[in-house]
Amino acid sequence: MIESNVSRPRRSLAFAAVAMLGCVVTACAPTPVASPDTSPTPTASHVAAPDPPATTAVPEPEQVVGTIVRFTSDRTSVDVTIGEDSPGVRDFLSMLPLELTVEEFAGAEKIAYLPRELNHEGSPGSDPEDGDLIYYTSWGNLGFYYDATGIGYSDATLHLGTYSATEEQLSLLEGIPVTIAIVD
Repeated sequence: MIESNVSRPRRSLAFAAVAMLGCVVTACAPTPVASPDTSPTPTASHVAAPDPPATTAVPEPEQVVGTIVRFTSDRTSVDVTIGEDSPGVRDFLSMLPLELTVEEFAGAEKIAYLPRELNHEGSPGSDPEDGDLIYYTSWGNLGFYYDATGIGYSDATLHLGTYSATEEQLSLLEGIPVTIAIVD
């Protein structure tokens, strides 16, 4: 009896070693190589050109400052002149055209939420004034300041551009779809 108990572990050990060797041999076996394609290689005249990647209307680096962005509703339009070149401004321009809804906020600005946060790393903060379009990084919204009284400098307030519209004209953008696009 003792002999058979000893031989069982040896058989199990031998079986495990053989199984292990089989795994090692299989893992080290060369991978079959597919036969080379013998079909003729098409020439340039036979190959359709791929569609070019979608592009945005972001101006060239030297043309960012001074770019005109128009906010248009069925009741009015407001033009914003881009005032600086920064990562946040460039990302904003890359999103255009888009459609947003504008709303009143705190008796000081008209705001609209972008569909995603802007990539603003490296963009300077600002001290907004009446007539500034800003991007507020903490909430991810645009803001048309028409009464910046008491608003000071903040790293979270990025200056995008300036506009010359009255608060009444800005009110005509509220509550309805507004298209935002670069003016050619």
